[in-house]
Amino acid sequence: MPTTKRIYIFLGLLLACISGVMAQANDRIYRLEVGIDGGGCYYVGDANRTIFKNVRETYGASFRYMFDRRWSVRAKGMYEHITGFYPDAYGVANASLGRWNNRLTNIDAVGEFNFLPFGDVRYDSRISPITPYIGIGIGVSLHGNFKKVAAYMPFIIGAKWRCAKHLTIHLAWQHNVYFSDGMENVEAYNNSYNLNGGNIMNMDVTGSLVLGFAVAFVQDGKVCRTCK
Repeated sequence: MPTTKRIYIFLGLLLACISGVMAQANDRIYRLEVGIDGGGCYYVGDANRTIFKNVRETYGASFRYMFDRRWSVRAKGMYEHITGFYPDAYGVANASLGRWNNRLTNIDAVGEFNFLPFGDVRYDSRISPITPYIGIGIGVSLHGNFKKVAAYMPFIIGAKWRCAKHLTIHLAWQHNVYFSDGMENVEAYNNSYNLNGGNIMNMDVTGSLVLGFAVAFVQDGKVCRTCK
């Protein structure tokens, strides 16, 4: 079994166990969502300064635990393909020299905040089936044929829509700021001599715009004895 699949399976089992324990200890709202995401991603760094340039594919799976209608935590694994042009003798990206490619396996945990109380509106009109949301978290990226590791901080802005009882659709833009200057995996672009230090302006960035679908497994405390 590929290493990436093993990581996805481990994260899913771990989050399911944690969620089960919390559900037994708390008779209020409990919801676990399992979903998939897909879209396009790009890279910004020494070889490119423009967002949404050289867009390539990204896809993955996620697991979300909702603490209440506004707060949730989401564990996610995503594959990202980033690309750019090799540098010339002056270290400037040159299209005539061909493209480099690097493939990332990103795993992160993100805390999310819904601007509106989100969920099923069957019993309470104050709950909204549509909400914008934001998120911030921490993650780790495996790249360079799984030989290199880089930590990053993900920032997310998006919108969710509960279009059916157990189905959520979301559109999200995620911005990953890496604590590394070597995400190109090209020697001329990498921080080979560790001269960048803690200067965040020298760190690489990837971004992605994805559409996701998630199935919600809900176990709520009863609102009243006659509610079904």
